[in-house]
Amino acid sequence: MSAQPDHAPFTPYAPAPGAPAELLAQLRADPRADTWVPAFEREWAAALEESRRTFSLSALYTVVRDWQGRLASAPAVDAFVASGYDDSDFIDMAELRGRRR
Repeated sequence: MSAQPDHAPFTPYAPAPGAPAELLAQLRADPRADTWVPAFEREWAAALEESRRTFSLSALYTVVRDWQGRLASAPAVDAFVASGYDDSDFIDMAELRGRRR
């Protein structure tokens, strides 16, 4: 009988050790730096505090992954906004919920 698991363990996403610093440099170079840098720093500080409390790096990994996604999708969002797409037919679900009450 073997003590080895019969399945592959789940390996969570782990960014490179320098990823947070590289990400912060990219955020500082972005036109949205005035709002994005303080938001990233707040989220990073909260995740760091949780990491100290729980002895887990998952909150830090999540912050890096989320901000990498925001940075990667920013050009597509900018292009959508610049396209002048008419989204006036958007349905505001919060408004609809308010009408039912």
